[in-house]
Amino acid sequence: MHTRKIYDSCKDKDCIEDLRLYPTRESQCYIDNAVSVRAKSAKLLYVTIDVDEITFNRGYYTVDLRYFYRIKGEAFSLVNRPAEITGLAVFDKRVILFGSEGSAKVFSSTTSLHDLDSHTIETTNLPTAVVEAVDPIVLGMKLVDVCDHHSNDDVGVFEVPGFIAETFPSDILFDPTSRRVLVTLGQFSIIRLERDTQLLMPSYDYCMPDKECIGSNEDDPCTLFSRIHFPVDEFFPPDTLECPEGYREARTLADS
Repeated sequence: MHTRKIYDSCKDKDCIEDLRLYPTRESQCYIDNAVSVRAKSAKLLYVTIDVDEITFNRGYYTVDLRYFYRIKGEAFSLVNRPAEITGLAVFDKRVILFGSEGSAKVFSSTTSLHDLDSHTIETTNLPTAVVEAVDPIVLGMKLVDVCDHHSNDDVGVFEVPGFIAETFPSDILFDPTSRRVLVTLGQFSIIRLERDTQLLMPSYDYCMPDKECIGSNEDDPCTLFSRIHFPVDEFFPPDTLECPEGYREARTLADS
């Protein structure tokens, strides 16, 4: 069987503080006149991944990640109603994982020649990096003046893929502004390095199920209803603490 083997992995719980929000042009107008802001939601749009070999430590690789977020919030002013603001936030991260060594170059007939370049050909023997992540938790959002807030994270205009820019209602503003919105996010993710490998596994014949399919009886809907267990958890939410002996017996009788 041809499959991928995980050589190394790690899990992260990142608290990303004061991440700059790049708002849409319409949102920046509300930010310039706002006295405060409040976070509403955050959505992870995409993660770009780049794998490079570490020359001084054979078998180990750096995995450079860039997380793209769509952030929504509200801007409050003294004269107008709260206005929704939307913007892009970008988070860069680097991890080092073991991916073993492989000298064989991998080519496939499913690869399109139009998608190949010199860098792709030279890195066909690198392990594959995979990132599993959930939408972040918005931990905070604040409004700051550039003169009062000094930060070294302003590295100029980001190169944003076109499909990410299309998810916003208008153009994203990367120009310098006097007022900025900073957001703090909590991100959970799992990162791993994989390689293609071949495994020998025992094979069995096809398994034909013996159980017959049981459907509903239109003439007697109560028969179907009688097979449904009583939803005890809907009335008594489960607790992490051990329940008393009498309560456990009551749940057992209800389920039966």
